[in-house]
Amino acid sequence: MPQDVHTDPSADDIAKEVAAAIVAHKLPPGTRLREEALGRVYKVSRTKVRAALLMLSKDKLIQIVPDKGAFVSKPDANEAREVYAVRRILEAALARQFVACATAADYRRIDAHLAAERRALEGADVQARNQLLGHFHILLAEAVGNSVLTGMLRELSARSAVITMLYQSSRDASCSSQEHHAFIEAARAGDADRACALMDAHLDHVQTSLDFAEGGRADSDLVSALLR
Repeated sequence: MPQDVHTDPSADDIAKEVAAAIVAHKLPPGTRLREEALGRVYKVSRTKVRAALLMLSKDKLIQIVPDKGAFVSKPDANEAREVYAVRRILEAALARQFVACATAADYRRIDAHLAAERRALEGADVQARNQLLGHFHILLAEAVGNSVLTGMLRELSARSAVITMLYQSSRDASCSSQEHHAFIEAARAGDADRACALMDAHLDHVQTSLDFAEGGRADSDLVSALLR
């Protein structure tokens, strides 16, 4: 939450703090983000607020509805099922291709990424943690070298990141990282069948572990939600 609302924050600063409020469930799914309220909290123009909202929209954390305003994204269990059903189809093929063509340099890059995942899991930044967990899958696609597949996974991973950010526990996030490690071990050993099975089980585990139980009502007063 804003530490000092008199310091003329940038649009990026505002976007990061609102994102943190969403992750902390101080702004639950469905909450309307009023430009006027954000402007009062941060003492900035509506132009700067709109720029921040566009950043949040790009990251899929909010939805901007024409003539209605901006709202915290509210993915539900059905959306999660659909997203992960598509991912399981795409990433089964991706896993097999990765095993076939990954280079030593690809494995070094992914090993460094896995180390970053573990560090993030030890911290309190849920958004950074989930971005890293999602980016693991993008790295696999980049190693394969299919730009169309990479683009599709970027979109699906962005949607998945919001879903997991809102509904995945820290314990399950840690399990996800462990499953990434297991996949890489199988891939490095050249076991394509096991790698494919591990990827499918991983995506199934992420989906089935999500908790969509309501966590309380959304705050109608954005200012008090941001300042408390």
